[in-house]
Amino acid sequence: MIAKQLSVFLENKSGRLTQVTEILGRAGINLSAMCIADSSDFGILRCIVSDPDRALKVLRDEGFAVKTTDVIGFTCPNTSGALSTIMRCLSDRGVFIEYLYSFNSGDIANVVIRPTDLPTCERVLEENNVQFINTSDFYSL
Repeated sequence: MIAKQLSVFLENKSGRLTQVTEILGRAGINLSAMCIADSSDFGILRCIVSDPDRALKVLRDEGFAVKTTDVIGFTCPNTSGALSTIMRCLSDRGVFIEYLYSFNSGDIANVVIRPTDLPTCERVLEENNVQFINTSDFYSL
């Protein structure tokens, strides 16, 4: 279902990602999933963590620009075409995906998406019997 994702803005300089991981590690916060998008001046670390509210606080306390965003997590078979079937259901209903990242676990692919319309996206996925990642499970993948 819907989970909180952290978006951390990082200057493109050596050691910034290391600092984030060290801060979270010292706070006992586990990173379950992450991706980095970059430009010439900065990067955005998007991540799912074990305690998003606490992570938001500790990172802000250390001077990082960070915010939370609602995302949807679901699973699908880790086979050719499985994700495209789900994406087709969403696009046919006009759901626009801002970004997506995924990671596999054997025969299952775990997918994180940020749609522009969360309620419609959630409804379309439910109607198509897509298996959501439960919010409590999301933070411990």
